[in-house]
Amino acid sequence: MKRKLFGSLYFLTFGVFAYLQFNDPDPVFWIAVYASLSLSALLHVIGISHTRVFQVISLILVAISCFYITGFVEYLSQPNKNEIIGEMVYQKSYIEETREFIGLWIAATASFHLSKT
Repeated sequence: MKRKLFGSLYFLTFGVFAYLQFNDPDPVFWIAVYASLSLSALLHVIGISHTRVFQVISLILVAISCFYITGFVEYLSQPNKNEIIGEMVYQKSYIEETREFIGLWIAATASFHLSKT
């Protein structure tokens, strides 16, 4: 029961995340990341999955997030934390890097959670 519930939730959530990336400046990578996790969750719901696959996906996503950690650290040092929900400003690339870092960690956490259900 938990497997189907969480798998369905992640399938829908990351499907929406993938759809929202169509207006991103670099959509191909992000659509691939979120759509692959959405598809993996769907396969998990119908019983075609393996625990190790989700663990490997989690590790890959965490590794990719390392490329964005400098922007995240720079964001943490800024006095105005509300910038994260505002529009992208090209002079402040750390905002986009922080969003990408957080998105990858959300995806990695969901994938790891699926490996445990």
